[in-house]
Amino acid sequence: MNSFLERLAVQRWDDHRYYHHSLVNQSLHLVSAASFVIAYGVLFKDPAYAALLAWMLSMTSRQIGHLFFEPKDYDVVNDASHEYKEEIKVGYNLRRKIILMSIWALSPLILVVSPTLFGLCAKPPTVAAFARHVGNMWLVIGIGGLLFRTLQLFIIKDVQTGLVWAAKIITDPFHDIMLYHRAPQALFSRRAREGAFSEVGESF
Repeated sequence: MNSFLERLAVQRWDDHRYYHHSLVNQSLHLVSAASFVIAYGVLFKDPAYAALLAWMLSMTSRQIGHLFFEPKDYDVVNDASHEYKEEIKVGYNLRRKIILMSIWALSPLILVVSPTLFGLCAKPPTVAAFARHVGNMWLVIGIGGLLFRTLQLFIIKDVQTGLVWAAKIITDPFHDIMLYHRAPQALFSRRAREGAFSEVGESF
């Protein structure tokens, strides 16, 4: 058990130090984490709408932070290139995330082509019913993405690495709230200081 917790701490630390330099990214992770926690609560009552919340708000805000705000040049803090970090990433690196997010974004087209999902469900009579079908599909994609990478890590690494990563992913929302709850305040303070410096420069 101690080994499991130690490796969990290492994966969390590597993820933070390599992929969360940007305060904007950290702030978006806070939004993502809070909405994920809400989705966890909704999951027991309405899995389809929990999946809609998780994918549309939690996952998009999280991946926007990584794709557009996290620096991808050489990491002087950790003395590592972006390419190196992508290569050693335990979970979903940016390339894998783009594939997963593409599957998510394109999956509703299946219901447009086949509203019954090839006979697996009833044809949705309303927009709300269609959204529920999409939510159920996204729930399967989310669970499938988690299980796929976990099993893949069993093969390319070892069983414990896969189990540790799965535990990390499931508990990330709670850990991210603890880790990044001050990020928005730090971001606004930095922007305020930059604005003050800019005004001083203009006065000269």
